[in-house]
Amino acid sequence: MASPETPTGPDFATAGVALADLADGALLRGHAHGEPVLLARRGEEVLAVGAVCTHLGAPLETGLLVGDTVRCPWHHACFSLRTGAALRAPALDPLPCWTVERRDGRAYVTGKQERDPLAPESPPATAKNAHHPKQVVLIGAGGAGSAAAEMLRREGYQGRITLLDGEAEVPYDRTVLSKSFSSDDAQHIALRPAGFYAAHGIDLIRGEVTALDVSGRCVRLANGSAHAYDALLLATGAEPVRLDIAGHDLPHVHVLRSLADHRAIVAGAAKAKRAVVLGASFIGLEVAAALRGLGLEVHVVAPDEVPLAKVLGAELGAMVQQLHEGKGIVFHLQQTATAIEAEAVVLKNGQRLPADLVVTGIGVRPRLALAEAAGLALDRGVLVDAYLQTSSPGIYAAGDIARWPDAHTGAAIRVEHWVVAQRQGQTAARNMLGRREKFDAVPFFWSKHYDLSVRYTGHAEKWDELTVDGPLAERTGSVAFRQSGQTLAVASVQRDVDNLKAEVALEADDEAALRKLLH
Repeated sequence: MASPETPTGPDFATAGVALADLADGALLRGHAHGEPVLLARRGEEVLAVGAVCTHLGAPLETGLLVGDTVRCPWHHACFSLRTGAALRAPALDPLPCWTVERRDGRAYVTGKQERDPLAPESPPATAKNAHHPKQVVLIGAGGAGSAAAEMLRREGYQGRITLLDGEAEVPYDRTVLSKSFSSDDAQHIALRPAGFYAAHGIDLIRGEVTALDVSGRCVRLANGSAHAYDALLLATGAEPVRLDIAGHDLPHVHVLRSLADHRAIVAGAAKAKRAVVLGASFIGLEVAAALRGLGLEVHVVAPDEVPLAKVLGAELGAMVQQLHEGKGIVFHLQQTATAIEAEAVVLKNGQRLPADLVVTGIGVRPRLALAEAAGLALDRGVLVDAYLQTSSPGIYAAGDIARWPDAHTGAAIRVEHWVVAQRQGQTAARNMLGRREKFDAVPFFWSKHYDLSVRYTGHAEKWDELTVDGPLAERTGSVAFRQSGQTLAVASVQRDVDNLKAEVALEADDEAALRKLLH
C-alpha cells in the first residue's frame, strides 16, 4: 500500500477532475504539485485541503464529511475544509489549504496556503483583549495543559503563559508509551520540536508545584519560586495505582505512566526473556502486546473473568483476549498476585510464574492533593461546571482530574482519555478569554492491539442493554451500550466510518440514527 505521502489518484493540478464526476458529499483523494490533496464537494462548493491527518497520518478520504469539516477515521480529529484549521484534538496542526479553480466544467487545484499552527484565526481585537487575563498559569504539561497553552495563542491571547510541570521532558504524546518498546520510540513522541514553546511565548518551567494560594492568586514551586496568575488551569493528571504486596518495589517491577517509566521498561525488556503483566486493562494489554512483539514470553494476570468486559462487554472483550492468545499471550484470569520475587510472580492459587520483568497496569487515580489543599470542591475528582470552571472563579480544571456535567446524559462524569483531556484544555483556554463555551464533546478513545484498533465513542459506566452488530469473531463489528433505552456509547472494530457516524449521532442525541446504524 502506498504511504500517505505518495501521490495517488488524479492529478488535480494539471488534469483536474470533472465536476460531473464529483458527487455532492464526496471526498476524493488526488495530488497537486507532488502533494496529497483531498477534494470535497458540498453542493456547488468544491474545497481542497491536505489529504493526510496531521496527527498520525490517517488518509482523510476514508473519513467523514460533516458540514464543512472532515473528521479523521482513526482518532476523530476534525478539520475545517475552508481554512484547514485543526478544530478538534488530537490533531494540533492545521492542514494545508488549496485554491480550487473551475474551468470548462472541471475543478483544478492551484495555490497552496500554509500557516503557523498557533497563528490566530483572526487578528486580535484590542477592545476584546483588554478584558483578557494578563497572565495565565497552567499546572501540568500533559494533554490538557499543552493543548490549552497552544489554544490561548491560537485565540490571539497576547499575555504571559506559564506552563508548569514536574517532569523533565517537553510535553509528549502519552498514548504511544504503551504501544511499543523499541529503543528509539522516545525520540519520536514529543508533541512539538525543541524551541517551539519559546518561539510562541510559552514559558515552559520544570518544577514541582507544592501550593496553590487561591486568595493570593499565586502558585508556589518546591524550589521556592512563585508564579502569579489571573487565570489558572489545573491539569495535574493521574498517577498509577501501585501494588501493596511483597516485592512490589523490586527493581524489575514497573508501572507505566511517564516517559521515564517507558525508558525503564525498554531497558528491562532488553535483558528479559519472560514478562508478567499484572492487570488486563487497556494499558496492560497494550504493554503485553508490545512486549510480545519484542519476542518475550508474556503472561497476563487479572481478576477479571473476561478482559475489558467491564468497559467493552463480554463479547468484544473475548475477541480481544482471543487476539492476544493467538499471538502467544498466556492469560491467568480470576487470579491476583500475592507476592513478587526476584525471578517469579506468585499467584493467589499458589502458582509461580517465572518473570524477569513485571509491569503493573491496575489503574490510575487522579492527582487531587493540590486541589484539595486549595479548598476546591471535590467529588472523586475536581468538580467543574459546564465551562470547566471550578468552585473558585478564575480557576479551571481539565483532563483526568475534572468531573464535569455531561451534556448528553446529565450525569457528572470523569474520563481518563487523552483526547478528552486535550479538548477540555482547548475549551478551558477559550473560556479563560471570555468565550463562555460549554464543554459538550462526546468522549472518544482508541486502543491498539497489534494491527487491530478498538475505537470507542461516548461514555457508558454501566448499561442494561448491549447490542452487537457484526461478526466480532471475525474481528469486525460494533457494539452499542444502552441504558434505559438511550445509547450511551459505541465501540467499533474495523468500522471506522460507522464509529464516526455514531459520534455525530451522539453529539446530536439522535437515538433514531444510532438505532439505524447499530440494529
